[in-house]
Amino acid sequence: MATIERLKKRPDFLATAEGRRFHTERMTAQGRLRDPQAADGLRLGFTITKRVGHAVERNRIRRRLRAAVSLVAPDLPGELAGLPADIVLIARRPALTAPFEALAEDLRRAIPTVTRPATPRPPGARSGGKSGSKSGGRPSKTTPLQRDAGRAPAQPASSGASGRDPSSGDARDSRITDARGPDRAGAAPVATPNACGGVPDGQ
Repeated sequence: MATIERLKKRPDFLATAEGRRFHTERMTAQGRLRDPQAADGLRLGFTITKRVGHAVERNRIRRRLRAAVSLVAPDLPGELAGLPADIVLIARRPALTAPFEALAEDLRRAIPTVTRPATPRPPGARSGGKSGSKSGGRPSKTTPLQRDAGRAPAQPASSGASGRDPSSGDARDSRITDARGPDRAGAAPVATPNACGGVPDGQ
């Protein structure tokens, strides 16, 4: 006959919340396997909050759940009853009026589910099946400074332009040269068109 001990310490309750879960309309079961070096045997605790009902109703739910555990425990397989596992039953409001056999059936399904060993993950697998960066594989944004840093440096001016004499007539704008004409004495001025595109001056 399997014996299920009580779970009493708060750290054990908190650690159980990180394990497997099983939900029904009347309760939620949480379970985890303890250290293999720990003592064998199931330990079970109850969580019944004020949200479920007042003190009298909570006590009644607790008594019903304990009776259901006492009914189910003798029928547990030996290998399941000997597991080093902790289980927490979180009661819900329907557990107050649900048929007693429904509570027992919930326990028969919940205990094997929450005490099942976790499936080992393959090496390199990430939680949630996502790969890549933390942002879900989306490319990272590039800031303007990073874009400027990636650009090629500006090419220096050609040696021919840098070695040109500023006083030379070649450095003058061709348009200015054409407008002023040659700087020789007696040369006829060059006619330039008006800004409006009309007849040249002097004609």
